[in-house]
Amino acid sequence: MSVLIFVENWDGKFKKLSFELVSYGAKVAEMLNTDAVALSVGQVEANELEKLGRYGAARILSAVNDNINVFDSQAFTSIIAGFAQQENAEVVLLSNNNTGKAIAPRLSVRLKAGLAAGVSKLPLSTNPFNVYKKVYSGNAFSNVIIKTDLKILTLAQNSYEVTETAGKSVVTQVTAEWNSATVKTRVTEVQKQTGKILLTDADVVVSGGRGMKSAENWGPIVELAELLGAATACSRPVSDEGWRPHEEHTGQTGKIIAPNLYFAIGISGATQHLAGVSSSKFIVAINTDKDAPIFSAAQYGIIGDAGKVLPKLVEAVRELKGK
Repeated sequence: MSVLIFVENWDGKFKKLSFELVSYGAKVAEMLNTDAVALSVGQVEANELEKLGRYGAARILSAVNDNINVFDSQAFTSIIAGFAQQENAEVVLLSNNNTGKAIAPRLSVRLKAGLAAGVSKLPLSTNPFNVYKKVYSGNAFSNVIIKTDLKILTLAQNSYEVTETAGKSVVTQVTAEWNSATVKTRVTEVQKQTGKILLTDADVVVSGGRGMKSAENWGPIVELAELLGAATACSRPVSDEGWRPHEEHTGQTGKIIAPNLYFAIGISGATQHLAGVSSSKFIVAINTDKDAPIFSAAQYGIIGDAGKVLPKLVEAVRELKGK
């Protein structure tokens, strides 16, 4: 028996969410009195793979094949399913990001396994296997009991503390079965964004809404983001108006993010927006309307005109950082 943890890599490197996933999986394995086995697919250097051992992976499987040069959800599902059966996994764990959301349902069908998506806490019990997850855009929670022998979980980003241990683990190179003829995904062009922090990777996000009144007022938001080493974001009305690019749109119909710190400036906090940012550890809201829904989700709030408050906030941060 084991807990199999699929750890995604980006150009051969792991990110914080990978270590968060292994930390969570190691604890679940401890609850089940079994081993946590990390599975990496694709070319990753040995020293990078060994990092997974610091977060509780008892063993690390590095599945490689010279033909793997693109992510294909069906092909990756087949690889993970094969190792889940080989390792006699009791739990298969993935991140609740775009990759995990593409693979987990396919795994559930292929392995006839119960699925709980977006869990945010350790199981409340293992017999029955009872997990906690948020529902209704984060406005409520539910306890999900999975009755199948094999369980599939996707972990909500930034919902579990990264826990480093003194442990080491053995890296084993294995062959990933990859039939290029059946892979339907083809990459025709690659465009990489440089010189800007990716919204989905950022620990701090500075976001603006319609309360900013126009695109010409966006300067202080960009300045605050630069001072804090943060990414910039916006609400849907802002991207619809063309004030900011659609890639910065956060919310139910945009990017789902979970930074450590989220500034909501001039954002009222409609349900659709909060659905995309409610997993943030801390939300700071600035709004003129004291009854704006964003204040019910925020840990810190300032009732005031963003046009007046924001420059003072930028000035305070600049002074704090000596810039």
